[in-house]
Amino acid sequence: MKGVSLRPEQFGSHLAKAGTALAALYVIAGDEPLLVIEAGDALRAAARQAGFTDRRSLLMDARSDWNALAGNASSGSLFGDKQLLEVRLPTGKPGKLGGDVLIRLAQQAEQGVDDTLTVIQLPRLDRTLRAAPWFLALAKAGVLVDIPTIDRPALPAWIGTRLAAQGQSADRDALSWIADRVEGNLLAAHQEILKLGLAYPPGKLSIEQVQDAVMNVARYNAFKLREAIQAGDAVRVVRMLEGLRAEGEALPLVLWAVTQTWGRAPHTAGAAAIRHAHDIDRLIKGLSAPGRLGDPWQELTTLALRLTRQSTARPQP
Repeated sequence: MKGVSLRPEQFGSHLAKAGTALAALYVIAGDEPLLVIEAGDALRAAARQAGFTDRRSLLMDARSDWNALAGNASSGSLFGDKQLLEVRLPTGKPGKLGGDVLIRLAQQAEQGVDDTLTVIQLPRLDRTLRAAPWFLALAKAGVLVDIPTIDRPALPAWIGTRLAAQGQSADRDALSWIADRVEGNLLAAHQEILKLGLAYPPGKLSIEQVQDAVMNVARYNAFKLREAIQAGDAVRVVRMLEGLRAEGEALPLVLWAVTQTWGRAPHTAGAAAIRHAHDIDRLIKGLSAPGRLGDPWQELTTLALRLTRQSTARPQP
């Protein structure tokens, strides 16, 4: 299996067909966190079944010690076990030395090394990345899982496919309503789909059922959160956010609830809050936000507390 390119929906059948005869090299590329996580989880499970019990995971960029990686790949497991070597390259820019090492990894894979399974995780494949010599070598030597970005027009159909996998269906209006609610975030959509699977038996879902399952508890909590912010009750705000997080509530909905308090904020504070909310939205979508923490829930708590303090500082009518 060399030079094969697969879509995410083809990957499961590929792994099932391969069984213990997995390829020596896999490349997983994409910017959709949910789909990247699912592809990685499926491959790790298949690798365990195939006897790759020694797992090593490395996060690399152009400044990393690529020579150490090359030595790691060639030395194998300390205990003689079959090794799963995962290399994450979120920037897609390994630098000159890193590119050379990746080419050597591709060459090792082509030679059919039996005791090491290498997985390279990359961001979305743009024109520059696709033309890089090291990427061309990897794509030629292994199996590429090319994960597309699910844009807004395609999201209702994607949700429909996920519902079908758990024995449920919904009409176009209901699917579009869910897509609007999660604002393009597949992780949030995944949570809502699972919630529908728990709330209703297999079969056709009405739009009323969809709205009740998604919004019944969430809307109540969201509005209560807004009230707590406007009342300046910081302790209650933190407690409610912790509860929403523990319940797996969709982050876009909680962010929406927090931003509803902007109408009472002074203009300058409102502008700062908008910038902060924009950065949180980027974090929710798996993108970087320079100067912010990596956890969108922590940043959302910071924004909510800032607005709570502003409510306390303003004179009450």
